[in-house]
Amino acid sequence: MRIQYKALKRTSIYLRMMSKPTIISHIKGCPGNWSIQSNDEHQQGVAELASRFAAVFGMSEWGKVLGLLHDIGKEKNAFQQHIMKESGYCPDAKVEGDSSHAYVGGIVASRLFPMATPVLSNIIMGHHRGLYDDGDWKERLKQEIPSEVSIPDVKAQLSAPSRQLAQEDFHHLVRMLYSCLVDADYLDTEAFMMPEQNRLRGTKATMKELCDRLETHLDRLNENVPDTEVNRIRRYVQECCRDQSNGDVDYYSLTVPTGGGKTFSSLLWALRHAVRNDLQRIIIAIPYTSIIVQTAATLKAIFGEDNVLEHHSNVEYDDEGDKEITRQLQLATENWDYPIVVTTNVRFFESLFSNKPSQCRKLHNIAKSVVILDEVQTLPLEYLQPIINTFKSLKNVFGTSFLFTTASQPILDGTIRGTNRLNQFEALPHIHEIIPAEARLHDKLRRVELDINNAPQTYDEIARQIAQHERVLCIVNTRKDAKELFERLPQEGLTLHLSRMMYPAHVRQTIETIKAALKDDNQRIIRVVATQLIEAGVDIDFPVVYRQEAGLDSILQAAGRCNREGKQGICTTHVFSLSAENHLPPGYISQANYARLNMVGEFDWFAPETMRAYFGQLFARTQSFDKKQIGHLLYKPKEMQFQEAAAQFRLIEDDTTSIFVKCVGSEPLIEELRYNGPSYPVLKKLSQYAVSVRKRDFQALSDVGVLVEPHQGIYVLNVESMYHEKVGLITDNQWLEETLII
Repeated sequence: MRIQYKALKRTSIYLRMMSKPTIISHIKGCPGNWSIQSNDEHQQGVAELASRFAAVFGMSEWGKVLGLLHDIGKEKNAFQQHIMKESGYCPDAKVEGDSSHAYVGGIVASRLFPMATPVLSNIIMGHHRGLYDDGDWKERLKQEIPSEVSIPDVKAQLSAPSRQLAQEDFHHLVRMLYSCLVDADYLDTEAFMMPEQNRLRGTKATMKELCDRLETHLDRLNENVPDTEVNRIRRYVQECCRDQSNGDVDYYSLTVPTGGGKTFSSLLWALRHAVRNDLQRIIIAIPYTSIIVQTAATLKAIFGEDNVLEHHSNVEYDDEGDKEITRQLQLATENWDYPIVVTTNVRFFESLFSNKPSQCRKLHNIAKSVVILDEVQTLPLEYLQPIINTFKSLKNVFGTSFLFTTASQPILDGTIRGTNRLNQFEALPHIHEIIPAEARLHDKLRRVELDINNAPQTYDEIARQIAQHERVLCIVNTRKDAKELFERLPQEGLTLHLSRMMYPAHVRQTIETIKAALKDDNQRIIRVVATQLIEAGVDIDFPVVYRQEAGLDSILQAAGRCNREGKQGICTTHVFSLSAENHLPPGYISQANYARLNMVGEFDWFAPETMRAYFGQLFARTQSFDKKQIGHLLYKPKEMQFQEAAAQFRLIEDDTTSIFVKCVGSEPLIEELRYNGPSYPVLKKLSQYAVSVRKRDFQALSDVGVLVEPHQGIYVLNVESMYHEKVGLITDNQWLEETLII
């Protein structure tokens, strides 16, 4: 129960009602109108929610026990003094001793359930600060239970999971239970402290309702499209997805060339599959924010804003029109309690390896869901083993189905072999391909041929070739190459440059300019030189594309920007190599390019079997599929290093510093930052005006005095001449000569 306290008699330790002391969990209000949530009430509420969450994967009792014990340490005198003082209920309360409380529940759990100690104790001890490394939580177990804390009589049958756990499953099980506790704790606290906010977490549409909406939308769409070969293929892909959606929870793939309608078809399969298997949501993980923005906008138009959560760094929900829906979306980013979630690969995978409550809170909502991994060929090879092991855990232990979608399907099944016998592992046992091989969609949707020239050429030679075409796109591997080629092109008509030397808002504006120009028949000359940022997820259509040498998957992505709508017969994507002094940057691009160059024989570059052969070559050149030794840190159930693994698992290695560019759009934000200090909304908006540079190059810019610091640790480019309207950030310093990969 929740009790309204008015003119209560105070003590330094307890609030008393009648003769029974009430242990405080939360206080809100003001003098004369205090509201108290008792610790019993809070723990019971959390136990009920955590039990319900954990029931999804068959561990209801574990969730209940975690809820009942997590805050028992609040019985400590020091905590009661602390909460009364901090809340203002008793400002003069003297806090004597340590007021921390989470460790107490972990110790009590170890006494009541000794066999489950490695799971329960770490989760309870870390429910505020994050999961501990093995030795750290064990050290905390050595502390004594405070004398004022009573060990409750908690009776529960903690049965093992219904499925046999492999050693690589165990750390995910701990995180899933941790997620159940953390989300339940936040939600119950929110229901007491902010009931109006809690009300916004309302019930959303069911999978069946959303499936019916999509079917209706597709019926209308198919009625109004012309009867062309491309549209017939798109309908065929939809029918295959409809027919193959009745399978059990498992691994599936949808291999469809660019233009084959993957977005709608994959969602149709996912919703029908979810209904058939009683799964609770669709999670779409995408490597590029540009694809996310397009995909989310399409889905919101069909299902409504209140059923699609777009969760990535570039979305700004505080700018939305409907304030209530805006707040609902903001709240949903905390725990993904939405029917359809569209997010980035980085956020999806790093959450699954995090130890922090804010990132782990959402994890239990991945259980019994359908996960669509778009452009799956972009999974980083150096983390491939822990990622594939995660697929296995989510499917086998937590009932999650996977759909891998791409035009360039990699090898994710069978034995993955690297450079030697020690560097190999067993991937997924089997993946069900939705489109029959005999359909040969890559033949039916063929709109491009590749012209590959591996002889090294100079910037001037490539620039002259590009200049021969009026509408042409050139994609290169580095920012330096993009700038060098752009500067050699005749500056006539619409000649544009795209790279991450431009801030995101500038990139977005330039892409919109390109799209508008391509639709304008009066715009005769459109030449664009870009880095890989335009290679996937940007819906543009050029009659000619040039692509600097790279891996086969990247080349085919570039070819997807050529004759995209198939209106010009067969067009050409030219693959070129730059001179030796402009060699490829070390790392993945070189490795992928060498894998392509070492494929022997005659190939149809667009055929799925060619892509499989290419990935075999690429894997054979991979030194490690677990570069950061995540398995060593997490696959020993009695010695799991959660904190260290979270620090090591980073899909994008980032040694850069962000510089904010002063311009019309950013100036008001910079001024607000200068006078009011940093805030999340301001920094989020400012991120649209940021360019990232390596730390040593940042130092060079700082040394020549072109940066100002309106707030500690935040840097602004304050010299207008250092930012060019077409190429972005420029300088004569050495850093421009570095190969910075987007």
